[in-house]
Amino acid sequence: MAAFTSIPTLEGDARFDVYVARPEGAPKAAIVVIQEIFGVNEGIRRKCDSWAAAGYLAMAPDLFWREKPHVELDADIGDELQAAFGHMQKFNQDQGIRDIEATIKAARAELGQGGKVGLVGYCLGGRLAFMSACRTDGDAFVAYYGVGIDGLLNEQHAIGKPVLLHVPTADGFVPPDVQRRMHEGLKDNRHVTLHDYEGLDHGFAAEMGARRNEAAAQLADGRTADFFAAHL
Repeated sequence: MAAFTSIPTLEGDARFDVYVARPEGAPKAAIVVIQEIFGVNEGIRRKCDSWAAAGYLAMAPDLFWREKPHVELDADIGDELQAAFGHMQKFNQDQGIRDIEATIKAARAELGQGGKVGLVGYCLGGRLAFMSACRTDGDAFVAYYGVGIDGLLNEQHAIGKPVLLHVPTADGFVPPDVQRRMHEGLKDNRHVTLHDYEGLDHGFAAEMGARRNEAAAQLADGRTADFFAAHL
């Protein structure tokens, strides 16, 4: 069963929509799926549905809601790609983390006492997943092709739970020098594991579209599934 529902902000002064996919029977844990710059589109909803089929409560918050609710864009359509960049530029990431925190809170309320919550994000969502590892009380964090993580290294001291990063080496939005700084900066952090994907570009694990590399997506998604099984 899957549908959009609304949850309150942390401050309780507004509500925003979250796509929720529930498993059959009691969920074994929850996973917050953090969108790319394309909104909670069909690809993100499919990822939630897949986690629900695997027995998890899956929730994808609509993070662009303050500017425009229910953004849903396609990376393979030029005008929509440009619109996505526009939304990203206007997006307040600190507020976004607060909304992710509110989603974690809502997930725990549904799971009940002792319920664990993992987070997985893609592109902008990958960056936000890393930020969440530094700033929220989630239980496990996965970032696919996170952008600008090298600029967040000064926050890594706050990481206390497991973090998994999927890094395509030919990422057009994360140049080699940025990747080197990320690897070097995180190599001594016992909570963080990085996997490189040689010769692959940004978006290789997209659920659909021209960016997807089937073999690499299955490899990365399998590692993510094992990671959550171990830590949630």
